[in-house]
Amino acid sequence: METSAKSPRQSSIHGPIPRYRKLYEGERWQPGPNDEWNPDLPYGGKVYLARKKKAQTWFMTIVEALFILGVAAFMFYAYYYMDNMHFHSLRLVANVANAPNAQHFLGQRYLNGEGVAKDHKVAMQYFKMAADQGHPHASHNLAVGHLKGMHKLPSGEVNKLLQHAAANGVSEAQDALLTVCTDGGCE
Repeated sequence: METSAKSPRQSSIHGPIPRYRKLYEGERWQPGPNDEWNPDLPYGGKVYLARKKKAQTWFMTIVEALFILGVAAFMFYAYYYMDNMHFHSLRLVANVANAPNAQHFLGQRYLNGEGVAKDHKVAMQYFKMAADQGHPHASHNLAVGHLKGMHKLPSGEVNKLLQHAAANGVSEAQDALLTVCTDGGCE
């Protein structure tokens, strides 16, 4: 059986050995044509040299300055106009994320006129959106809005809303079921 002498750069199984390979005994590392090296450095010059950092462009300096000014303006707005910012963030979450808690709080703000003009119609719309998703306090508020004449609900819906709210721990809904609905006022 003949054995053929293969050079250390060839491998019969995996093809050519990659550039970064293990050195064989007695073999000395030689730089390739694209290697950056300096023989005056320690360890035989095998250390990669640090590249020079490019100077930052004027465009990026202006972008960074505008970003810092924008953050400062937002902080000023958030500090001095907290109620306004809270209202707008609630409205964004209520409409985009369709979150029942945000819809309920937004309905409360419209109902009481906190940070916005009182609007019972819009308040009841937000309570309806939250109640449709199972929010118990919104269900109670929607039922009370119907009983006070702010919103019109189908027959029997008020009783269902109050029962849902009472089952989820809203004590005002339990009181309303005992006082108003037993007298036939929930129809």
